[in-house]
Amino acid sequence: MTASQAHFCPLLTLMHVASRPITTNQTGPHEHLAQRVSRALRYPLRKPVAEHTHEAFELAGDWLGKRRLPLILDAGCGVGLSTRALARQYPGHAVIGVDRSADRLSREHGNLPDNALLVRADLVDFWRLALAAGWRPERHFLLYPNPYPKAAHLKMRWHGHPVFPVILALGGRLELRSNWRLYVEEFCLALSQATGIETVVERYVPEDEYLTPFERKYHLSGQTLWRCRAILPYAPGLPPAL
Repeated sequence: MTASQAHFCPLLTLMHVASRPITTNQTGPHEHLAQRVSRALRYPLRKPVAEHTHEAFELAGDWLGKRRLPLILDAGCGVGLSTRALARQYPGHAVIGVDRSADRLSREHGNLPDNALLVRADLVDFWRLALAAGWRPERHFLLYPNPYPKAAHLKMRWHGHPVFPVILALGGRLELRSNWRLYVEEFCLALSQATGIETVVERYVPEDEYLTPFERKYHLSGQTLWRCRAILPYAPGLPPAL
């Protein structure tokens, strides 16, 4: 652990608890992955947007409009440590971290940098509103999403969810990280199917700051970390957002 990693996250001073590797009943990419992606492309998500997310998005839009900086989205930011770190790494950007949990976002981890904002919102709805409003994040991070490792839970993984085309349509430099290689492999396959852009599963080794407590826990447990990176065009026609 480097000095910068220890300084970055107060949680790093706590006793390390080993993380168990992910177990699954899948032996490879899900057999219904391509079908799920095709369905999401054909039938855009139409569920009503929650009012609280409408309100949160409006506040975030006002905050972003006052800064006139390139946008970085930290999707599923948890306790917001990744949002803080990204704001320090990219001081010339506006970093918005979105999470649905008021409890996680309310935990005290120091002041936010001036170029960072934490938003409590339903991420699925927030993405759809962002696309409808014409947001174009320069960078878009999906850091260690819940893997939902049971085969029956494919539709709960982001690449198996109806919102997946919206994530891609926002464009920019998209980066997914996970400690489950199969999740990243499926994500790469789904991204290629939806966009025609070929990506590869990359091994990732933290060299400076851990962006999230999960990244720290998995790495110190000896687990290999994986990522998928892609540069995506802004594609408002894929699909209609609302």
